[in-house]
Amino acid sequence: MARSTFTRAAVIGAAAATLFAVSSGPALAADVRVSDKTIKLPDGRGYMKFIDDGDVFEICDTKADGNGVTGTLKKQYVAGNISTLWTDGDGGDNGCDKHPYNVGNDGWYQMTLKWNGGGATVTSEWFNE
Repeated sequence: MARSTFTRAAVIGAAAATLFAVSSGPALAADVRVSDKTIKLPDGRGYMKFIDDGDVFEICDTKADGNGVTGTLKKQYVAGNISTLWTDGDGGDNGCDKHPYNVGNDGWYQMTLKWNGGGATVTSEWFNE
């Protein structure tokens, strides 16, 4: 009888622990996704940053070399299709441009940044709120 009671208590405890872990999983994952994101070009040519507080993207040309940088935001919808939402550039001066855009949780978003003088494009991981 004591063994049966102990077994029931162990099963109930394990079920409660599993329920807690499963129910807190999405909340913890959401905390990881909701934050500022930054991608940087090599050689300090520029960066693109998503500022979560206010949903603002900052595109920065950090070298006054006359070329500038171009940032793009893409969205992958729940159905799987991907579209370019906007493209914005920061000219050949040393400074930053800001682009407000409300990032939601109805899909995934990806930033890309390229130096207008050539070279590879840098890409962020997919993210959402």
